[in-house]
Amino acid sequence: MTTLFNCLQPAQKLRISIGDIARLLKIPQHLIVRVECWAYVVFVHRRDVGGQFISYRKLEQWKNAVACQIQKCSTLPQLQKLWREIITDYRKYKKQYSKSDRQFFRQIRLQRWGILSIK
Repeated sequence: MTTLFNCLQPAQKLRISIGDIARLLKIPQHLIVRVECWAYVVFVHRRDVGGQFISYRKLEQWKNAVACQIQKCSTLPQLQKLWREIITDYRKYKKQYSKSDRQFFRQIRLQRWGILSIK
């Protein structure tokens, strides 16, 4: 796994509900039996198709956790290091990100850069 993944520790830190998974999969909640957060993926037990694996990177909570990490940066070098980790993760796992995620991260980074540049 990447440095970013190890930093965020999604299996331990992200709170994922059945409703969140149902929205992502675009299915009714009653089709989900249970959700298991494993070390590297989420496993969803479904009534209609059995089991299904979902990458943490596809979840809204992942996107919010990355944005939070960006906002926590207190210096420009720290922000630059985190940005390199985000880009590395994005390039390595591009299929697991939605197309709008990189632009969202870039926007948060630019806002933080502006704040830190003033200090």
